[in-house]
This record gives sequence, C-alpha cells and structure tokens, in this order.
Amino acid sequence: MDKTSLIGVVLGVIAVGVGMVLKGVDITALLNPAAMLVIFVGTAASVTIAFPSSEIKKVPKLFGIIFKEKKMPTPKELIILFSEMAQLARREGLLALEAEMEKIDEPFLKQGLLMAVDGQSADYIREVLNDEIDAMEERHAVGAQIFTQAGTYAPTLGVLGAVIGLIAALGNMDNTDELGLAISAAFVATLFGIFSGYVLWHPFANKLKRKSHEEVRLKELMVEGILSILEGEAPRMIEQKLASYLPKEQRKELQDEREVATNAQA
Repeated sequence: MDKTSLIGVVLGVIAVGVGMVLKGVDITALLNPAAMLVIFVGTAASVTIAFPSSEIKKVPKLFGIIFKEKKMPTPKELIILFSEMAQLARREGLLALEAEMEKIDEPFLKQGLLMAVDGQSADYIREVLNDEIDAMEERHAVGAQIFTQAGTYAPTLGVLGAVIGLIAALGNMDNTDELGLAISAAFVATLFGIFSGYVLWHPFANKLKRKSHEEVRLKELMVEGILSILEGEAPRMIEQKLASYLPKEQRKELQDEREVATNAQA
C-alpha cells in the first residue's frame, strides 16, 4: 500500500469537510446526486471520448499503481548485487552468472543479464534495453495524461453544473426559501469539480509521473550495471560509477558498508 496516496486523499476530504463545518455549512449539502452525476459521470464521459478504449481499459490498473507500492529492488541493493556479480564474472567468467540469475525476480534485469551471458554485444544490449525503457515511459505518460485531462475537465464541468443549477433556481423565483436552497445546491457541483480536479486527478497524474521517473532511473542503473559487468570492470569501479544514482547520504552508507565488508574479509 502506498500510504502517501491514501493519506493525501483522506486529508483532502477532511480539509474540505471540516472547513465546511467551520464555515457553518451543513455537510449534508454534499449529498447532491445531480452534482455528482454532472461532475463524476461527466468527467468519465469526457475522458472516454478523449482516449481510445485500449487506454481507458487500463484505468483500474492505474489506480492500483497509485495506491500500491511496486516491489522493486532499491538502487543500493542493485549496486551491491552488481558488485558481487562483477567479482564472480571476473573470477569464473560470465557463464557463472547463470546460477545467480535464478535468484533474480526482476524481468528487465534478468533479460539484460541473459543477453550478456549469451554473448551479445554491449551496443546491442544497450539498444534493446533502452528501447524497452522508452516504450515503458510512453505507456506511463499516457496513463498520467488520462488523469491530467480529467483534472482539466472536472473544474469546467463544475461550472457547467453550477449553471444548470442556477437555471433551475431562476425558474423558481417566486419562492425565496426554495431559491436560496437551489442556488446553494448549484454551487455544490463547482465544489465537486474543483475538489476532484485539484485534490484527486492532478495529484494522481503527478504520482504516476514520479513513479515512472523512479522506475526509469532504476532501469537505467540496471543497464549501466549489466554493461559494466560485460566489459569486465572491477567491482570497486562499478560501485563508484553507479553511486551517482544514490542520494548523498546513501552513498556514504554504501561506502561505509563496503569498507566494513572489505575489512572483515581481510
């Protein structure tokens, strides 16, 4: 579970709900089926029109990505893994990595190592893996764009919902009590539109972009690690090269851990 996504949604709901109560608004005013229909169904309709069915079908999966943490090795774990594999390859040859590959669950990493063990050239491996990263980025960009568009449509539909409500209110000018309630209800659609657009859809799009960026960086690290092993670089050199993918604090932790490991072996 991605706790930040869930916490953010809960805080957003609390902020609006409590804010309404503090302003003296009856929270039951939100129970407006017409406003919900215009905003949420209208947004879904707009997005369905804007994107082909092959991409709309992926929306449930996108929600899964937003609210779930994908199990991926950390950069630090990968650097240590590549260092150990480089040491094994220099000592026993690339074919010795086949046994190590059985312990790896990440398909992208396993694919790259398999090409290296099969004797493919570094240029070929880089091209194939980079093409796969580019294709993944494009898929992720489309997913984020769906939510970005939803965030664009929802506030405008909120205005549309308010206009519809005001039309109904102006048709009931003789009853001032009913007129006030109708105008209040009309702006509930605007509230739903702005809330869903700027507290849900746009942040969801940004979360997908950030997760995509992190996965791309991780796979770029994998490419560099695989090619470094293929070119026979020393484990220490590989660690120094790949450490650029780590924050400064983690670089220091990695360096300290490797020094402890080296001293223990000595």
